[in-house]
Amino acid sequence: MTLAFDHPWALVLLPLPLLVRFLLPAYRAQSMALRLPMLTRLAGSQAPPPMTARPGALRIALASLAWLLLVAAVAAPVRIEPPVTRETGGRDVLLALDLSGSMETQDMEAPGGSETSRLDAARTVLKDFIARRKNDRLALIVFGTAAFVLAPFTPDHAVLTTLLDETAPRMAGPQTMIGDAIGLAAQAFERAQVSGRMMILLTDGNDTGSRVPPQRAAEIAGRLGVRIYTVSLGDPAAVGEAALDIPALEAIAKATGGAHFHAADPTALSEIYRRIDAMEPTPAQSQSWRPRTPLFAWPLAGFALIAAMLLLRPWRRGIVRPA
Repeated sequence: MTLAFDHPWALVLLPLPLLVRFLLPAYRAQSMALRLPMLTRLAGSQAPPPMTARPGALRIALASLAWLLLVAAVAAPVRIEPPVTRETGGRDVLLALDLSGSMETQDMEAPGGSETSRLDAARTVLKDFIARRKNDRLALIVFGTAAFVLAPFTPDHAVLTTLLDETAPRMAGPQTMIGDAIGLAAQAFERAQVSGRMMILLTDGNDTGSRVPPQRAAEIAGRLGVRIYTVSLGDPAAVGEAALDIPALEAIAKATGGAHFHAADPTALSEIYRRIDAMEPTPAQSQSWRPRTPLFAWPLAGFALIAAMLLLRPWRRGIVRPA
């Protein structure tokens, strides 16, 4: 902790009362008087000298202390606390999650050997990823037959995790509109204020008729500085609407400078998100400041109290002494 003055120049005012006392003549009251020369002759050499009233020592001390406190208040004393540093993030990360009907397929092997759905495996991995991105703003888009912003960019990761728990297959429709999801993400990134922009799109199918072709949407996102990582999940040999279009996902990632990954099980999926986390670390940024607490109120209050005492208390004007 350090004490300092915001206006140290005010301290030069401290000797001002002494300068006024020595440089300006003392005030003397003038009044009419009747001179009687005979009184002087009668008094002779025993005539007392003229009398003047001088202020008491306590009154002088209080007045000096009041002036000292007033100058100290004008100098604006502050208490400066030890430095405080806060780490800040530098990325906006958007998570796009496929909620098509195929995401309810129970073909993901859980750690205990039991089978779990693709969506449950994805949720577990996404929660771990969210926990590692402590200083980033995250957003969540879900897509099926349509794409929806489930959570806009926010530093409140607890809310994001809660909303992720409430997702379910077919919640956004049974189909897979990848292009619409990327287009919606591009709109969200248009309002972002940071340069580090990343999107991770997880799907287990191919685009089934988006209004905006996935490749075109990826090009738009790339011009906004968004890097897209595509993650495919499930059986690459699947056919029909559940078939994976890995070349299309690779093209989306390439158009934005990202990369494509495929996961056949939860362990591989978790490793993919860890790799992305390592490839796109949060920029090391920090804000440092020293809290400042103004203290001018204390000397100002002391000045006001002493001034009130000097003005309101019936002080004796001083001891009458010879001039």
